[in-house]
Amino acid sequence: MALDFSNKQVAVLGAGKMGGILLKALLDKGLLSARATRATVAHEERARALADKLKVPVGTDNLAAVKGADIVFICVKPQVVNEVMEQIRPNVQPGQLFISVAASVHTSQIEKALNAEVAVVRAMPNTPCVLGVGMTAICKGKYVSAQQVQAACALFDVVGRTVVVDEKHMDAVTGLSASGPAYIYIILESLAEAGVKVGLPRDVATLLAAQTTLGAATVVIETGDHPALLKDAVTTPAGCTVDGLMELEEGKLRVTLIKAVVKASQRAKELAFS
Repeated sequence: MALDFSNKQVAVLGAGKMGGILLKALLDKGLLSARATRATVAHEERARALADKLKVPVGTDNLAAVKGADIVFICVKPQVVNEVMEQIRPNVQPGQLFISVAASVHTSQIEKALNAEVAVVRAMPNTPCVLGVGMTAICKGKYVSAQQVQAACALFDVVGRTVVVDEKHMDAVTGLSASGPAYIYIILESLAEAGVKVGLPRDVATLLAAQTTLGAATVVIETGDHPALLKDAVTTPAGCTVDGLMELEEGKLRVTLIKAVVKASQRAKELAFS
């Protein structure tokens, strides 16, 4: 059953890149009410521009924004989370749900900074959320109820798919699905360049590469089949595909992608402390 957030007071602290994406999507989908939603940014000029665009109150005072809020999104940079939590601490109340999208910041760190037994959900969405096709992983803090996990999932389901994981997996999520769109874009760019190399117009090559990627991903999600099995179904004996796959293996694409996810996951562990 769909949850009703229309009467919930919501504050979005740090409506920048990801915070702005989430705020706009939740308002556009009608999940949040503009009259009950407010946001903050770092600068007055940006606040005025965002308020005009989204038709919600936007300011620079985090403490004021949190007062009376039922749900508080923490969308500031990881390095300033502690500072912002100290700012808002006087207006923190029992029953509030805090949802953080700050990479590498643990729920316990936020609980400690707020100096209260409050519900903290940690989420890691990715940028395709802007078009409602994002991927978000969430984990719960010490004081989060099952109902609050359900509420957090319902909010992120509006902008894509949601999965609940243990907090120990969140840095891996950051390296895979949060950073992943960049990996896919460079693969798409390379496929399109290859299309141009073999004589296709650039716009046609880009469309072929993008739709092929979308189609392949959709088949994986809809069938639930292992990618290796689906790859074998495309690879006919002595056909074209197997020659292409041999080139990919020789170029170590597989191990390079694995190493990219590992490296990004390792970096995610460091973000809050750099």
